[in-house]
Amino acid sequence: MDVYNPIRSVDGAEVKSPSVYQWDLQDISDSEAGRTEDTVMHKNRIGQCVKLELQWNGIDTATVSQILSVFNPEYITVCYLDAMAGGYVTSVFYVGDRSAPLYNSKLDVWENVKFNLIERSG
Repeated sequence: MDVYNPIRSVDGAEVKSPSVYQWDLQDISDSEAGRTEDTVMHKNRIGQCVKLELQWNGIDTATVSQILSVFNPEYITVCYLDAMAGGYVTSVFYVGDRSAPLYNSKLDVWENVKFNLIERSG
């Protein structure tokens, strides 16, 4: 196991350490949230969820395929480094849109593969 990998496991499997790892925290507001006519914002936070932005740079086709396969299920359990908790946390996520632009097919190098993980419940 790579001790410097911010992702310990995905559904129990190890994954290659990402080139880019960004932790975000999103507030979830209730349906009554918004600004009133006196310009005061009423956020009415009812929860929070973590979003992880992941990217692997300069990788070959086999690695792109392995990464996309591991993150393909509808929901995945991820053990990840959480900035607020100050350590590793396990939670259920779903995967946002994925992209993988090809850099050079002759050299079998993809520019990157990137996507977001969004926590399923807040």
